[in-house]
Amino acid sequence: MPSWLPIARSASLLLVCGLAGCSYFSGSRLPDYGVVPPFHLQSQSGQMFHKDQQLRNVVWVADFIFTNCPGPCPRMTQHMRWLQDNTKGYANVRFVSFTVDPKRDTPETLAAYAKKFGADLTRWSFLTGPPEELQRLSKDVFKLGDIAPDFEHSTRFALVDQRGHIRGYYGTTTPTFRIKLLEDIKDLVND
Repeated sequence: MPSWLPIARSASLLLVCGLAGCSYFSGSRLPDYGVVPPFHLQSQSGQMFHKDQQLRNVVWVADFIFTNCPGPCPRMTQHMRWLQDNTKGYANVRFVSFTVDPKRDTPETLAAYAKKFGADLTRWSFLTGPPEELQRLSKDVFKLGDIAPDFEHSTRFALVDQRGHIRGYYGTTTPTFRIKLLEDIKDLVND
């Protein structure tokens, strides 16, 4: 066998994986569900939140909630708080809660909600914006479905890696989902 053949095979593998978005060299066992494109929304502080600035090179967890939800949203927020508390040692982990009720969930309302649940606002952002942009994010980007007129929405969490790729979905009604999500967060952080 020619001495250059192993080098050519390695170069071909690198090229194919690079073009295909292969995670062969990333070490992560998690699937890739696509990239989260740039978005610009308003945070609980009233400041603009730019995905490519605030979430650059971090692992993050996203969910969709609304502050006057009588159903699952408070439980979802408690789960997110648990994740926040159990990742304190990881400087590059963030949390993002998008409202599905931007008419009522003003920045001030979101800030009060965040305070009520003990959110660390250096790591956890609550975002609002135009209804059509929030709908696009829920349905087209995160693939969590439509935001219904009565604010019915998905209760799943989405995990996003440092490159902005969605790497997992977690049903909040599954008893062990928090442990699995925490393990996957650590897997991506250590990748």
